[in-house]
Amino acid sequence: MAKKSSADKAATPAKKIFVLDTSVILYNHNAINSFEENDVAIPITVLEELDNFKKGNTNLNFEAREFIRFLDKISDKSTMKNWRRLNGPEKGRFKVVMNDNSKVDARKIFGDSKADHRILNAALKLKEDHPESKVILVSKDINLRLKAKSLSLPAEDFMTGKIADIESLYTGMSQLEDLDADMIDKLYADGFCQAEDLGIENAYPNHYYILKSDRASALAYFNPITNRIERVEKHAVSRIMPRNAEQVFALHAILNPEIKLVTLQGVAGTGKTLLALAGAWDQRRNFKQIYLTRPIVPLSNKDIGYLPGDVHEKINPYMEPLWDNLKFIQSQYGEQDKEYKRITDAIENEKLMITPLAYIRGRSISNVIFIVDEAQNLTPHEVKTIITRAGENTKIIFTGDIYQIDTPYLDSQSNGLSVLIDKIKHHEIYAHVRLEKGERSELANLANDLL
Repeated sequence: MAKKSSADKAATPAKKIFVLDTSVILYNHNAINSFEENDVAIPITVLEELDNFKKGNTNLNFEAREFIRFLDKISDKSTMKNWRRLNGPEKGRFKVVMNDNSKVDARKIFGDSKADHRILNAALKLKEDHPESKVILVSKDINLRLKAKSLSLPAEDFMTGKIADIESLYTGMSQLEDLDADMIDKLYADGFCQAEDLGIENAYPNHYYILKSDRASALAYFNPITNRIERVEKHAVSRIMPRNAEQVFALHAILNPEIKLVTLQGVAGTGKTLLALAGAWDQRRNFKQIYLTRPIVPLSNKDIGYLPGDVHEKINPYMEPLWDNLKFIQSQYGEQDKEYKRITDAIENEKLMITPLAYIRGRSISNVIFIVDEAQNLTPHEVKTIITRAGENTKIIFTGDIYQIDTPYLDSQSNGLSVLIDKIKHHEIYAHVRLEKGERSELANLANDLL
């Protein structure tokens, strides 16, 4: 038997070998550089799968192309069959695994020769060839991780960028009780007070407060421009009256011209999309256009191409919830009312656009109020791409429920909305409100609470 070259031996003892599957690359093309001094292996099957994703305009296509370009760059004129350094001596090594003929054959065990099982075999083969190193499969695919563990192969999720404690995610608001009633009276009389007067230390920009004394209460927020606590008043917007403190805060953030980025997070029925659209319509004179969009996530994650009809007929079912909210706002006016006709005219003249997010890709967003619904179905990279498109006089509102993920490789800790809330909190041009109380109907609340 031929001896292995020194370059093809296992990593230095105590190092690990991480085997990345396709889902990790499609989530973050730079994932390969996230494993410090440990070694990283890519099964050849992963490259075959990436080849199917390289064409197109979706984020998955972008991630596939960027990773392929990265491999081409680091491979230079050498082959990738043997271990080679990733980025200097401080990083680990990298190789493409060609051999998937492991003693434990996942294809036979699971009765299928599909790509996932070939990836498992490649990892198992590495484990056989390098018994001195711990070989770990890294995948965003929960079922693939379970299959790996059933074959005694360690497996884990790609954790870089994930929020460690999702339950402590920033809510954007606090409730202060047992305050001096005179301070509440002062807030009503003057419209503001100092944070120290309420016992608030290190007040965060645009953070909202429910203030309560033994005989009165008030709503307020910390204004980072004036550096004081200012009262927030409840009022109808586009004839939509907020029904609780959270909704009052949400509308305040949407209508505040100093706040350029807003996130609204909450379960179904809390009014996220309706409030965003009502607030946007109220400010239509301040912007050239209103864009209301959402990512298309087809049932069973099939491409919409299989659906009958032209492109508009294909996407309309996914846009219907947005139209429903617009129709609800329009229904607050009589058909002969000028405001009713203005909404109709705005749609016809494309002053108000409801369109899939994919149609916005690559465009510069200037002088626009831009609402992104169902933002929990976006990756962190997609959210970043949207925000970096913002030009002058642009306001972006992201809405979503981080516990209702429709894409297969995202979860409450890794989706773009959660990551955005966690990373951008406490910035002067940003505000966030978590909506918890359902206001759709008594029946909807019953389902949310008990089912």
